[in-house]
Amino acid sequence: MKQGIFTIQSNVALTDSVMKMVMVGDTSAVTAPGQFVNIKLEGLFLRRPISICDYDDTTLTILYKVVGKGTAKMAEMGSGETLDVLSGLGNGYDLTLSGKSPVLLGGGVGVPPLYRLAKDLIAAGKEVSVVLGFNTAAEIFYEEEFRALGATVTVTTVDGSRGIKGFVTDALAEIDYTYFYTCGPEPMLKAIYKTATTSGATQL
Repeated sequence: MKQGIFTIQSNVALTDSVMKMVMVGDTSAVTAPGQFVNIKLEGLFLRRPISICDYDDTTLTILYKVVGKGTAKMAEMGSGETLDVLSGLGNGYDLTLSGKSPVLLGGGVGVPPLYRLAKDLIAAGKEVSVVLGFNTAAEIFYEEEFRALGATVTVTTVDGSRGIKGFVTDALAEIDYTYFYTCGPEPMLKAIYKTATTSGATQL
């Protein structure tokens, strides 16, 4: 874990409620996909924990949903403003367990940490399938970004407005996979455990 001051490079809307923020700073504490940051916001007592979507030697990318005072405050911030960030938190995902063809399942704001995971698995020569689950088509984000990495992408929506109608588990039955990685709400994780035919790793 490392505390540092990060400068916002960009902060843009992906959907009506999901934002993408790129920050510049010391990323040396970030060592694995699936880790998260804790962000301090002026005037608010508790830090906000947010999963890391991607990173390199100088930048961190986070995708966050505006759901309360903290994230609403973040959404109003612009390029050049700074944030106090604790980085390198959490153990992250273990890539050595993936086998040849892992599947990544993300629900809503559980999608972001799977992006860097997919990138690293593909770089390691794995055949990666990704299932992205949302309530409706208007909520979909990062579908094309996963495709650009070389992943096979399936989208599910609860209302059937895009892709497969239903949940990520409805798509899972059609995929041949060696291991699963997932991040999302607890009911989704429980459903995946009941449905999956291999072992896997989860993040809330």
